Amino acid sequence: MACTAGCTLLLHAPAPQLQFFFRSRIRSMFYHAYNSYLDHAFPYDELRPLTCDGQDTWGSFSLTLIDALDTLLVLGNRTEFQRVASLLQETVDFDIDVNASVFETNIRVVGGLLSAHLLSGRAGLDLEPGWPCSGPLLRMADDAAKKLLPAFETPSGMPYGTVNLLRGVSPSETPVTCTAGVGTFILEFATLSRLTGNQTYEDLARKALQALWETRSSIGLVGNHIDVVTQKWVAQDAGIGAGVDSYFEYLVKGAILLQDSGLLHMFHEYDRAIQNYTRFDDWYLWVQMHKGTVSMPVFQSLEAFWPGLQSLIGDLESAMRTFQNYYSVWRQFGGLPEFYSIPQGYTVDKREGYPLRPELIESAMYLFRATGDHLYLQMGLDALESIEKISRTPCGYASVKDLRDHQLDNRMESFFLAETIKYLYLLFDPTHFLHGGGPWEEGGGPSGRCVLGTGAYIFNTEAHPIDAAALYCCHSHESDQSEIRNILLGQPTASSTGQSQSSNLRCPVQPFSSRLAVTGQVFSENN
Repeated sequence: MACTAGCTLLLHAPAPQLQFFFRSRIRSMFYHAYNSYLDHAFPYDELRPLTCDGQDTWGSFSLTLIDALDTLLVLGNRTEFQRVASLLQETVDFDIDVNASVFETNIRVVGGLLSAHLLSGRAGLDLEPGWPCSGPLLRMADDAAKKLLPAFETPSGMPYGTVNLLRGVSPSETPVTCTAGVGTFILEFATLSRLTGNQTYEDLARKALQALWETRSSIGLVGNHIDVVTQKWVAQDAGIGAGVDSYFEYLVKGAILLQDSGLLHMFHEYDRAIQNYTRFDDWYLWVQMHKGTVSMPVFQSLEAFWPGLQSLIGDLESAMRTFQNYYSVWRQFGGLPEFYSIPQGYTVDKREGYPLRPELIESAMYLFRATGDHLYLQMGLDALESIEKISRTPCGYASVKDLRDHQLDNRMESFFLAETIKYLYLLFDPTHFLHGGGPWEEGGGPSGRCVLGTGAYIFNTEAHPIDAAALYCCHSHESDQSEIRNILLGQPTASSTGQSQSSNLRCPVQPFSSRLAVTGQVFSENN
């Protein structure tokens, strides 16, 4: 479903007018969904927008409220951010007899609480002495993450997929989990370790990544599901979509956040195999991980994150071509079906739905930042129009059960507020502080001279931004703060004057590293 003629004309209006107009509409969209959740669904995890009530889905955490918290600040609502932060502290309890997804709890709950904690200063909360190395939201994130640790007690170090928050892993729990469920922890767990001083989290995430790396096939691919006890592949389809996607995402973003060339090396090795065996005419198919033969010639909506990820490593030409393929599917249906048959050019049976996913909008945001091409604004405009016309109900926004006839489903996933609306808003706000458009700030940390808000915000796979500079505020990384501060002020650093090598910042030595750590810019090996 394309934009109307009136909307298209707005693309030719002066940029500030265009941006303000669409930000206002997106903000209204958010509050229609958010207020509907508060009125009809809280304290349940999710809103059911067709029956105007709520349901628990991922663990009975008031999940939508946790997922939406940092979006409130992205939209500039400090007052509601403060109210909800206090409400969550009073109402959320992780000592409950509930079976929870280890993956989903990490990206949505731990990630959401960490992001909100790191944004607390900007939100005007009263900060504890030593923040960001302490604080109530950080303690909540820590409490939630501790509940996940029993899942990592396997011979391989790869975690089980489900854990009971009160009792740990059930003896009858299946050892089979998806690849993303093993490789999507390094951002949240490393941030927790760097802020709290508890190295256990980062060590466990790295052990899982290393174990997964060692199971790749002789042609450099990984499958879709693996037995975490035997390390044998159960589903041997290799691709970039569901079950695998955020593993590759976290290798790149982990490399940026932690300035870790080893993680980037892993991704580049995988990327060579992916380009070699799965890419056809700028689509990415599913292939057998050992032979490289095509097993499923389909595009999955979750794969739409890939052009955005390519932009982060500077592979813009390929990213733009693949984005065009995915955008053509959106224009065909007014959304991205979960599965799309590339040979047939149509939806796959029983996979016709669109649960208001963010991935294509996410890629549009990254590519617009990288290129300035208004095509990506047009995609955002199409998304806004489609969601409003197809999914809006009196009680929020409903997932699309079938894109062929726009039949709706009685569910509004929490990621609609955490990701879809956030990326849409940021697409039309090029000077937002999350893009490096705000002043950096000094204060906090054990020394009181912690540098924050330098522009290097890394989004986890649930679109929760992590301030990379904060990882150098606490414990063993505190000494790096003076280097960051001197770089920002244009003053000589210890490394540049040769006075000291032991306290060198980990990033200025490498060109891409210094740009990411200090200014948050897109990087490539050649730029």
